[in-house]
Amino acid sequence: MAAWLLLSAATAAGHDIPSDVTVQMFLKPAGKQMQVLIRVPLKAIRDLEFPEQENGYLDVDKLTPRLADAATLWLAQFLEIREEGRKLARPTVTATQLSLESDRSFASFEEASAHLSAPRLPNRSNVVWNQLLLDVRMEAPIESDTSHFAIHPGFRHLAARVLTVARFLPPGGAVRAYEFSGDPGLAPLDPRWYQAAARFVELGFFHILDGTDHLLFLLCLVIPFRRFRPLVWVITAFTLAHSITLIGSAYNLAPDALWFPPLVETLIAASIVYMALENIAGGITMRRRWMMAFGFGLVHGFGFSFALKESLQFAGSHLLTSLVSFNIGVEIGQMLVLALCIPLLELLFRFAVAERMGSIILSALVAHTAWHWMTGRAGRLRRFSFEWPPADAALLAAAMRGAMWLLIAGGVFWLAIRWIRHRAARGGRSDAVEMG
Repeated sequence: MAAWLLLSAATAAGHDIPSDVTVQMFLKPAGKQMQVLIRVPLKAIRDLEFPEQENGYLDVDKLTPRLADAATLWLAQFLEIREEGRKLARPTVTATQLSLESDRSFASFEEASAHLSAPRLPNRSNVVWNQLLLDVRMEAPIESDTSHFAIHPGFRHLAARVLTVARFLPPGGAVRAYEFSGDPGLAPLDPRWYQAAARFVELGFFHILDGTDHLLFLLCLVIPFRRFRPLVWVITAFTLAHSITLIGSAYNLAPDALWFPPLVETLIAASIVYMALENIAGGITMRRRWMMAFGFGLVHGFGFSFALKESLQFAGSHLLTSLVSFNIGVEIGQMLVLALCIPLLELLFRFAVAERMGSIILSALVAHTAWHWMTGRAGRLRRFSFEWPPADAALLAAAMRGAMWLLIAGGVFWLAIRWIRHRAARGGRSDAVEMG
């Protein structure tokens, strides 16, 4: 009776929505067909009766004929594939296979394809339904395997949290891996440069608007100087600096130790505290302000790289274009913040509070907030034990890469100084001419 109750409970649970499901998928255009291989846990396929043998284990022979219809209902009709922007016909299920959870055939396309053509799992395996995986082969007609493709893996209905791991194999042997959480919408598998650029401009724009710490840093830059034109060069210096470290991180030139992200986050909070205290102290010159913006921008660039890490999979073969586009989006967002902050601060200081007192109050509030961030992040940083790396060839190579990037940053900094001085000199001459 106890065994019967357990089996009944297990059967009832088959209709529940799983909490977490990982979908593995290969997409390979070959000739006139797009071949799609998908693996999902069988428990994600609900509303499917699981026949049992007399001993209580799954009757694989009776279940197998039903798998193609289940795969069509739960997987094929939720997978949208586009070729050159044109939506393809719904993929057709051509093969199914049940696999044990220990099966590792989806490590590569060739192994997965061979496994789907292998003899099916026998009844004597003595397995239960919620310990199996469902493997599916689908095909969709295409015009050419060299076309540009995009997919919409709408598998969010399979579980409360769905992670889709897709690997795209275009002609030529290259493999591009993607990870989609939930429903990512339409995602290009091999984007053109302008598609990648548009996507990353949008990412950069919304990232700066969502980043509270970066917005507070910008506010600290704006509070003492509320003239749009000079502040453009300050914001540009900040963007130029974080572009250097962001690109360096994307090309794996930054430390990959576990302590590095909390260190950067702590330094970002410290930069906000410093700028706020500098506003309170007063006596700030525009030249000092853009120099500080450039210096702290190098630190903020590493923070941007952490947020951008998962999104770089959508860059395709246009990594540098995507990084530059992201920085352009950040710059546009910063200019929007600048355009909103300057008139608001002018109104505040004109009608609500005196300028000097208002600057001190706002900067004190920012410093208070950033101080709590800094101490909290420093607490997380202290959990990591830092060990000096061994003095070997790898350390020498890393030191040389660091020196190279410092040299690049120094050169950009020097060029920025010369350019800003030139602009300031031209502006001074223009003012003198107008006064004359």
